[in-house]
Amino acid sequence: MTDHGHEHGLPHDHDHDHDHGHEPGPLADASVRRARPNDAPAVGMVQATVFREAYAGRVPEDVVALFEPDAFARTWRESLAAPPEGVHRLLVACAGDQVVGLAAIGPSQDPDAGPAAGEVTVLAVHPDARRQGHGSRLLNASVDLLAEAGAESVTLWLLTDDEPTRAFLTASGFGPDGAFRDRVVSPDGDTLREVRLTAEIGEDPAE
Repeated sequence: MTDHGHEHGLPHDHDHDHDHGHEPGPLADASVRRARPNDAPAVGMVQATVFREAYAGRVPEDVVALFEPDAFARTWRESLAAPPEGVHRLLVACAGDQVVGLAAIGPSQDPDAGPAAGEVTVLAVHPDARRQGHGSRLLNASVDLLAEAGAESVTLWLLTDDEPTRAFLTASGFGPDGAFRDRVVSPDGDTLREVRLTAEIGEDPAE
């Protein structure tokens, strides 16, 4: 596994609460915004933490060890400095000034995807910041940006046995469309099965 966030099929982390950003208390300063190049170290730390947790026990330890914050940060910094063609965006969820989550979006790269299909390629919230609405805010903002870019549907890939994430996405209007794949996750050819969930943007999936 050599990619660091731009390829689809990566784990999609979540939290189960919906957007409660208008409530008083610690969540009052919760926000989602476009990532900046100087966010790369924090984004890399969040992504490495989430990926290590997601893949622990599922892939060999030497593969988990490849999820290094600096490697993720370097890839994101390069991408933010020279964005790929098309609608590619990196969003961050913040608690105050601290980056606690990320979402990356872009056009779907699936062979059966039409020109109006968008994809959330990464959705991750740090374990210490879950159940505070960050996942819902990231998903809402991702769908809004894809809709503005003309996308009519949005997809996410997740591990078939990741029931918490599936439940979160189902509650947000996503459902399996029958597609699955076996993703190679180690140099030895080990695979993990993933399933694709899809929502039509016209149906306001993130509400």
